[in-house]
Amino acid sequence: MPGPLPRLTPESGFFWTSGADGILRIQRCTTCGALRHPPGPICAECRSTEHGLAEVSGRATVLGVTVNHHRWLPDMEPPYVIAIVGLDEDPRIRLTTNIVVDDPTEVVIGSRVRVIFEQHDDVWLPLFEPIPGEGPVEVVPEQDVRPKVRPMRTTKKFEDDVVLSGVGASRIGRRLMVDPLSLTIEACQRAVEDAGLSFDDIDGLSTYPGEGGYATGHSEGGTTPVEEALRLNPTWINGAPETPGQAGAIIAAMLAVSAGLCRHVLCYRTVWEATSAALDARAHVGDGRVDGIYSSYRAPFGAMSAANHIGMFASNYFARFGADREVLGRIAVNARANAGLNPDAIYRDPMTMEDYFGARMISTPFGLYDCDVPCDGAIAVIVSAADTAGDLRVRPVRVEAVGTQILERVSWDQGTLSHEPQAMGPAAHLWTRTSLSQADVDVALLYDGFTFNCLTWMEALGFCGIGEATDFIGDGTRIALSGELPLNPHGGQLSAGRTHGFGFVAEAMAQLRGSAGERQVTGADVVVVSTGGGTPGSCLLLRSS
Repeated sequence: MPGPLPRLTPESGFFWTSGADGILRIQRCTTCGALRHPPGPICAECRSTEHGLAEVSGRATVLGVTVNHHRWLPDMEPPYVIAIVGLDEDPRIRLTTNIVVDDPTEVVIGSRVRVIFEQHDDVWLPLFEPIPGEGPVEVVPEQDVRPKVRPMRTTKKFEDDVVLSGVGASRIGRRLMVDPLSLTIEACQRAVEDAGLSFDDIDGLSTYPGEGGYATGHSEGGTTPVEEALRLNPTWINGAPETPGQAGAIIAAMLAVSAGLCRHVLCYRTVWEATSAALDARAHVGDGRVDGIYSSYRAPFGAMSAANHIGMFASNYFARFGADREVLGRIAVNARANAGLNPDAIYRDPMTMEDYFGARMISTPFGLYDCDVPCDGAIAVIVSAADTAGDLRVRPVRVEAVGTQILERVSWDQGTLSHEPQAMGPAAHLWTRTSLSQADVDVALLYDGFTFNCLTWMEALGFCGIGEATDFIGDGTRIALSGELPLNPHGGQLSAGRTHGFGFVAEAMAQLRGSAGERQVTGADVVVVSTGGGTPGSCLLLRSS
């Protein structure tokens, strides 16, 4: 059985029914002839809005592959192979699909495949099978997008107008069974107290992802319930998922303060996915058909988790640069060692490389310890005007630079395949807004929804060359607390818990204040933070003074 079937819409119906006669069809611009997928209203090549359909051969090359071992859907039995294939007519046109094969290990990067259709109701799913007699081919390397980054338009930086004045966290645990708004208020109270402010001083609210994340356990419900609970009458509010990573809520607050709209913006991020799942609050995706660019072209093939998508990127990286799971294991083991020094971390027991390799597989090449830990909790950060620094209870954290530019397609399968998407652009953008360099960074707080995300940010930010993370990390001593680039001293999301980006900002503030306890890095004056995880990402360069 497949995953949930796509809804047939006027725009996409042709794609899901074209297999009725055994021919794969892709939308084509009738002005310049360019193919495009998913279907859209305008040609990215010539900007024409005239389009038709093109019959294609259905022959393709595997560009990313993962063998899924986890049961995400009740009717889709693992293991099964999920792949991103590039069509022969234009390898930039990719389909996420399943490869029908007896031995999943036979499917590798460069495998040659051809389309076969499987009918379910009024939908013909385009699946693929190996082409007999055609061995793997070399996959063309991706173009480096970083030279496209825009330089600063002015020497004046909004970052200079703001400080991070307070930080607070609620209880954090695996399954607290606590109302998410209560966790949010708990974190907000502690952040306000930490800054030496009162709620009367707060004139802005900013959160990620806003109201829409409530049903899935990914938010407190947005700014409305928080404003109602606290009665703040803010001058400015913001709550949205389409920001530069989770820290986009903080960056938006910086802009509001710099523009003079606010003096003190309370930013917060609440997750209660573990409790939400226990209460069965999430809608069952298999109950009906799916639509939208993300779901309809992925869910029918069982690609239900970011683990599947990022696992396919990791497979491409491994094939291209000769890496293997050893480098990912070093990141996971380092995170657990650091979490042992963090009393608030979810998992603190020691972990060895043997433990890492012995864990069950989730979606190749990711095992259990490559994946972050769902939890319940809230973290709040206050962005204040820089001229309030002398009035605050503790020395604030300064913002040196932010990186936000998008250089790649905002897609799970149509853009970058060798790294996590949406990291190269923000990372390159960051360094255009500062005179500091990688050599000035004392601590790296890099998003680790999966171990491979962390590797991507390390390379994107230039701590080592593209494809060089294996040599850079080595036996792990370089990224340890006493190493050249201490990585995620609090344990990251891999061991401390998935607080979705804000946990990294909180740890950065603790390191820069010198209040991180046993995990404090000596001489921590400059910290880089990245957030994202496949959505448009962002990074921050923070300093102590």
